[in-house]
Amino acid sequence: MKKYILALDQGTTSSRAILFNKSGEIVAQKQHEFPQIFKENGYVEHNPEDIWSSLLTAAREVLLCKKLNAGDISSIGITNQRETTIIWDKKTGEPVYNAIVWQCRRTADYCKELVQSGYSDMIREKTGLIIDPYFSATKIKWILDNVQGVRERAQNGRLLFGTVDSYIIWKLTEGRVHATDYSNASRTMLFNINTLEWDNDILKLLGIPKNMLPEVYESSGDYGYTTLIGKGKIKICGVAGDQQASLFGQACFNKGDFKCTYGTGAFLLMNTGSEPVSSQNGLLTTIAWGVNGSITYASEGSVFVAGAAIQWLRDGLKIIDSAAQSEPMAISVPDTNGVYFVPAFVGLGAPYWNPDARGVLCGLSRGTTKEHIVRSALESIAYQVNAVIKSMEDDSGIRINTLKVDGGASENNFLMQFQSDITGCNVLRPICVETTALGCAYLAGLKSGYWKNMNDIKDNQKIDYNFTPDISESKRDFLISGWKKAVERTTI
Repeated sequence: MKKYILALDQGTTSSRAILFNKSGEIVAQKQHEFPQIFKENGYVEHNPEDIWSSLLTAAREVLLCKKLNAGDISSIGITNQRETTIIWDKKTGEPVYNAIVWQCRRTADYCKELVQSGYSDMIREKTGLIIDPYFSATKIKWILDNVQGVRERAQNGRLLFGTVDSYIIWKLTEGRVHATDYSNASRTMLFNINTLEWDNDILKLLGIPKNMLPEVYESSGDYGYTTLIGKGKIKICGVAGDQQASLFGQACFNKGDFKCTYGTGAFLLMNTGSEPVSSQNGLLTTIAWGVNGSITYASEGSVFVAGAAIQWLRDGLKIIDSAAQSEPMAISVPDTNGVYFVPAFVGLGAPYWNPDARGVLCGLSRGTTKEHIVRSALESIAYQVNAVIKSMEDDSGIRINTLKVDGGASENNFLMQFQSDITGCNVLRPICVETTALGCAYLAGLKSGYWKNMNDIKDNQKIDYNFTPDISESKRDFLISGWKKAVERTTI
């Protein structure tokens, strides 16, 4: 038996490589941040070469630090920031433009045109998604329309499109494999989640050549091999978008299981089983994963700005020196003194779906301190997640009892307790909060035989803390009422 699984976790602000053992424990990890590019208001980009070099460096370093080679690694799992769009030359590997990040709102006007032209129902029925700049489809069209010569090269079969997973697979396999998995494909707004095929009607509507698109594989499948990490070949056997990977890593294998990942954004997913469930409350229907010939679907709500709000306090307002400072500052005051912060820096996601919303800080008085503002920023994350949960309950008829949590901000005890208070449910934090990376490791390990089955994975689950509600229902209703009034002020 080979010793480890290597998880490559390519995120919005950094790339990480993590080694997991048979018990699902972290053995070693390396991480490299890379620059964010903000050319205009609402524009967010990455240099694809920064993505690639940061991930490859982290992968090589994590093997070196344990003095391992390729023969010690059972397989590689890849998880990634979703929807982020890259187009590159199939011969040279050269990107034709920067990666357009999932947060980018540059195609908001075109999305409005599609809605006004009556395409919402068609897109929703085929893809499970609403028409929004968040997804890959209109980002691809923007590059084809705005970068000189790109559309012609694409029509001539010279260019490839991929979400970040596809780009990483192509680079790792040195151009041998151009593929994605079901979970990532379902986030492009081009993939029919019912027929499990790229949709010709949507491709024609947006003018996107089909020859650019990757093949779609199961999330636990054969993606070829790489010789670029360590000496020898390592198989690539697992791929999933970050939020679906987290759902898998939390062992949310049963219909009705909930999880929320608190990272740059916050993402709530509920396993809905073998059939897609359409939402009446602004949520998305997505593919969770494809494993062993079957598809599992999920309902999802996305909060665009969660941990990014704390980064803004640090980098923009400069009222904290580190994210870790936010918890002691928040608990140093008994409440926010009436302050509400809605961090709609790039619009509002589910269940509001308002791309024109902008951030507001309201309820300020002469008595407001930086501690109140920091506390309101942390509380804003829980309020946004709670709004998604309530919509999910309305859609499914399932009342949430337990919310499984992960991601960096889940380590903030104040935030997790407030989440439990404001939602009125238990919040379970695992010992290993890196469940996004763990999920893609599990998917890879199932295919390569490192783990026998899903029961092996369930046996690895270990809980760090169970947060339980500690406020009255009347206080909960009062706080949520104030939040709703603040949200109304985000559209000018």
